[in-house]
Amino acid sequence: MTAPEDVAPLEEPFECTLDFQPGWIDLTLREGTKAEAAVLARKVVNSLNPLGLEIEKSAAFDDMVDRAVDLNENMPTLAAAYYSEAGEALANLLVDSYGDEGVPRPGMDDVIPLLLKWGNAKILGEVQITKLDLAGGPAVRVQAMAQVKRMFGFGRKIAEFIKYAVFPPDMQSLIIVTVTWEKIALTEQITELADEAVRTLRITPLGPGGGKE
Repeated sequence: MTAPEDVAPLEEPFECTLDFQPGWIDLTLREGTKAEAAVLARKVVNSLNPLGLEIEKSAAFDDMVDRAVDLNENMPTLAAAYYSEAGEALANLLVDSYGDEGVPRPGMDDVIPLLLKWGNAKILGEVQITKLDLAGGPAVRVQAMAQVKRMFGFGRKIAEFIKYAVFPPDMQSLIIVTVTWEKIALTEQITELADEAVRTLRITPLGPGGGKE
């Protein structure tokens, strides 16, 4: 989703919470540094059951550090990943807000083509579109497969994604939740996990001083 360069972004602070099921790891970083990611990953990995891991703890640690830094590159409101009991990352989740000063947010039907616009991917096959009534507000959900360009444009990979556009009634911003994964065989499981998490999404607008309105 892009905005005109001459329009100021909408400054509308809010608090976002999700009630994650076991397996989801909150990877949100304040500074987005590798050092901060390492502290977070060390705490999580040390809590894992080594007998259940199919990979070395060091591999799980390295993956979590790199994933946290990558997911927080654009400073999202919330970043998370789902890890199997074996220590393998299966899905990524991002929450962020979009809006421009003085520009009305798009309607529920108008936002659908924006959700399907990817700079480095081509949509494949059928797109599933559903309108929802979530705790965070009315929402539209799109799910599809995409052919994603690899780094430097060499080769392609197939991934699947769900995007939820949430319209909080007490805000002007549009809240976007994006879940992506590459193991298509696990689509049913990941879809259930994503839908279950998003049903618990709560959006609380914050005042100028950071307090709840």
